[in-house]
Amino acid sequence: MPGHCASWPSSSSHSRFRRLRVRDTIVFFGSSRAESVKRTRAELRTFEAEVKKGAIPPKEAAAERERLDTRLKLARYYEDAATLAKLLTRWAHTLDDNNRFTIVSGGGPGIMEAANLGAARGGGKSIGLNISIPNEQEPNPYISDGYSFEFHYFFMRKLWFVFLARAMVIFPGGFGTMDELMEVLTLVQTEKVTKKIAIVLYGTEYWDEVLDFDAMVRWGTIPPADLALFHRSDSTEEAFTYLKGQLLTSP
Repeated sequence: MPGHCASWPSSSSHSRFRRLRVRDTIVFFGSSRAESVKRTRAELRTFEAEVKKGAIPPKEAAAERERLDTRLKLARYYEDAATLAKLLTRWAHTLDDNNRFTIVSGGGPGIMEAANLGAARGGGKSIGLNISIPNEQEPNPYISDGYSFEFHYFFMRKLWFVFLARAMVIFPGGFGTMDELMEVLTLVQTEKVTKKIAIVLYGTEYWDEVLDFDAMVRWGTIPPADLALFHRSDSTEEAFTYLKGQLLTSP
């Protein structure tokens, strides 16, 4: 994995990034299963209509309602990802070099789609680093024209997530999101990446339930100082303010 150096990795992708004049990026990770609040509420209304007609047995209805309520909680993160990407994109356009801090996603649905959507709403370009895997995934429609990349190998995709990144925002997600989170924390911890990358762990309720970093400290598997490798946030405005400060003060 790359550090902070003047040379670029040799690949067809790097020539495309240069042609697009992409200097540095803000990467969004998160669940491909998250949907917008609007879509989730529409599904909830359909379900409630079926319950009212008596089409769903009570036991099944209770389980389905719980599932949809959880999906609605996850949908909040879709909306927050879109809002944060919009705020960052609009802010980047106010800088002297307004081709900086391009939003990057994994190119697929869910939080990835929300990041690209938010950048589009902010009037900017955004990148999708798509991966060829079974059942997933087609590039989402909000990636800017000419800014969609397709990778066959995960390791090449990972390289390009990190190589240009100045910040990463990690929203609630599954194995893929965990993989990217732990990968970048390990690279920063071991100083394999020597540039500064601001890492935001977004969604305290979710992350506190699925990951216990304090337990790692208690067990002695990481030092207490490693908890400073990332910043926690539950607010788009707070995350935006934090990221602006980090991006403007880092070289």
